[in-house]
Amino acid sequence: MLAKRRLGRQGLEVSAIGLGCLGMSQSYGAPDDAESIATIHHALELGVTFFDTAEAYGPFKNEELLGRALNGKRKSVVVATKFGWSFENGKMAGLNSRPEHVKHVAEASLRRLDTDYIDLFYQHRVDPQVPIEETIGAMADLVRAGKVRFLGLSEAGEPNIRRAHATHPISVLQSEYSLWERNLEPQIVPLIRELGIGLVPYCPLGRGFLAGSARRAEEYPPTDWRFNDPRFQGANFDANVNAAETVRQIAACHNATAAQVALAWLLHKGDDIVPIPGTKRRSYLKENVGSAQLALTAEEMTALDAALAPDAVAGPRYNDERMKFIDR
Repeated sequence: MLAKRRLGRQGLEVSAIGLGCLGMSQSYGAPDDAESIATIHHALELGVTFFDTAEAYGPFKNEELLGRALNGKRKSVVVATKFGWSFENGKMAGLNSRPEHVKHVAEASLRRLDTDYIDLFYQHRVDPQVPIEETIGAMADLVRAGKVRFLGLSEAGEPNIRRAHATHPISVLQSEYSLWERNLEPQIVPLIRELGIGLVPYCPLGRGFLAGSARRAEEYPPTDWRFNDPRFQGANFDANVNAAETVRQIAACHNATAAQVALAWLLHKGDDIVPIPGTKRRSYLKENVGSAQLALTAEEMTALDAALAPDAVAGPRYNDERMKFIDR
């Protein structure tokens, strides 16, 4: 069974590896609800207690799927969801973290998840039009009302993390962090450790690239996230395949997979880190959970750090349009 880790100083405890549920409803091939629900149930059998969703996933369909899968099992798990977008005709249409909207989304998420409370409620992206203190104040009201247990931010920058935490304790920062996305290391990781905030890395396998299963961008359908990912395109793809060779070499030494090495690297970075690799298949889930048993040496950690240093990875993690929503 998976060990437990604490996120933040407010008492939130979760399995050392969580399950990202986004791909069960969008972005990575056709949905398969039956296999997705079977994967969630198998996660519980393997000791996974931490499940990540959002109103934006689907939109809305992913929360409903997770709610169905956890029917009768709610008390044994930690459910994290997110707010922060407005929608038009079923598509995201911009940011919205106004206090009244925060509370409206919370009520809607509770209904879709078929639950009385949300364990971890994130602001999905910082809304520059709304002071962070107002947004966090609305989230804190939900805590006092018993509808939310812990608060989180996603892709927030240093000033807003400090201001948010001063308004109400923040337990978790969720941001992209992996062997090939290290932007948090210079400033954000030291800051959240100073404040006692846990880190939940999403896309810990680089959207499959670090697992060795990636194909060139043009080989994916336009509906797949990777079709527009700069790191999967052209010369960037070739350079990144070469950079990731060290991951594959270390995996071979351990009779493990590249995905397990990439996840183990994150787990070795601190016991305040809980990655949430996403999958909708039981086979990949079992592989990901197995990474918790993989011990990397100090020399291997150093080799991985060097092989996938920021200047060794080709291309930005998002295109210009998507980067506008990152608070850096």
